[in-house]
Amino acid sequence: MDNSLIPLYSFFKGHIYKGHIRSIKAKKNIVATFFIKGMSIAISLLLVPLTIHYVNPSRYGIFITLSSIVGWFSFFDIGLSQGLRNKFAEAKAKGNHELAQVYVSTTYAILAIIFFIVWVVFLIANNFFDWAHLLNVSENMRSEVSVLAIIIFTYFCLQFVLGTITTLILANQQSAKSSLISVLGQIVSLIFILVLVKTTEGSLVKLGIALCLSPLLVLIAANVFFFKGTFRKYSPSFSKIKFSYAKGLFNLGIIFFIIQVAGIVQFQTANIIISRNFGSNQVTTYSIVCKYFGILAMLSTIFLTPFWSATTEAYLKNDIQWIKNGIKKYNLLNVLLLGIGIVMLIFSDNIYTLWLGKGTVTIPFSVSLWGFIFFNIQMFGGKYVMFLNGISALRIQFWASVISPFVYIIVSITLIKYFHLGVASLFIASVIANFNAFILSPLQYHLIINKNKKGIWLK
Repeated sequence: MDNSLIPLYSFFKGHIYKGHIRSIKAKKNIVATFFIKGMSIAISLLLVPLTIHYVNPSRYGIFITLSSIVGWFSFFDIGLSQGLRNKFAEAKAKGNHELAQVYVSTTYAILAIIFFIVWVVFLIANNFFDWAHLLNVSENMRSEVSVLAIIIFTYFCLQFVLGTITTLILANQQSAKSSLISVLGQIVSLIFILVLVKTTEGSLVKLGIALCLSPLLVLIAANVFFFKGTFRKYSPSFSKIKFSYAKGLFNLGIIFFIIQVAGIVQFQTANIIISRNFGSNQVTTYSIVCKYFGILAMLSTIFLTPFWSATTEAYLKNDIQWIKNGIKKYNLLNVLLLGIGIVMLIFSDNIYTLWLGKGTVTIPFSVSLWGFIFFNIQMFGGKYVMFLNGISALRIQFWASVISPFVYIIVSITLIKYFHLGVASLFIASVIANFNAFILSPLQYHLIINKNKKGIWLK
């Protein structure tokens, strides 16, 4: 090792391996995830201009919008993956490995059954959808968009079953490995897109195949790798499928399900609202701002992801001080990311031009400003939501999620139709509808941890 790097290495080693074993595990994953996510950001920044130039901004907007629509069908997961995350972590914390395997096997079985049925129904129903009218695109694209819908939907169904492995990895407090699976999928996607750019003309169908097949190949490999190694004792088995245990998964999962549906409505309908009111070009504008300031959210997620399952373990063992220390550190992280975000906002126009090329997409400053505000509010509330998810205190979040989609749609349409605020309306509506993040979740955390309140606060 270069002698000049020894002090830096010693500093990081001293801090990473200092503290509670739970903290050490979290910090090791955070550091590893940081570098992995750095690769993910770089690849994502490369993929966006490549795909836009491969098919053009309007067609890229169609792909994004269609992906959002198909993403609605993720609610058929019924929150099982998140329910599994908590149940698996609890079973492991109590040393009940057989119960953990039962939960894993049962979840895979239920998801496989559900998404096979959903996939067959979609194949039949797709023949009757008028995608050209729904997406407000030319009639001569009807067939191409219909085929693309089948490709994307097939990907989503397979991804929800195969992606269960990432839930187990997260429940095992190994967020870095989960992120690695994602970035490997991106790398394969980048390779496929580069090949397409060099060898073919722009095609939505080919773009769909490249971007959907890549992560599936990586997920298949990940399932084989982990169930032959780290999770061998929890490997899915027909003999361990016990649908009677599904009740525990469903009871917790149904609450996560409603919360997920709210997220789908709030974030996925944005592209449809934009497409129908402003055209698919503006979907690209909205998507670019989301990806740009989403970098902040990604950085926050790197640090936050281990907190969910670590909180499950800490709360079960009544280690309240560890949770308090974690929240304090995440507050400092929020301040740091706010500063970075302000710099990103100030130089946003210059960075868009450098990133996408001059004149490719025009993005009003107001859209960037409200995108910046929304993502910072989301990051502020994220640490409290993670804590509440980890201890399964979901009742208040559940009711907030029931209300928020209605607030989101009403506010966004009102701002568009009567105040003529354009694409920025979607971000403003997101801020208002996300009241759980900046009001309810911090209050609930305070009452549980600092005031030792029970009742509805812990349900």
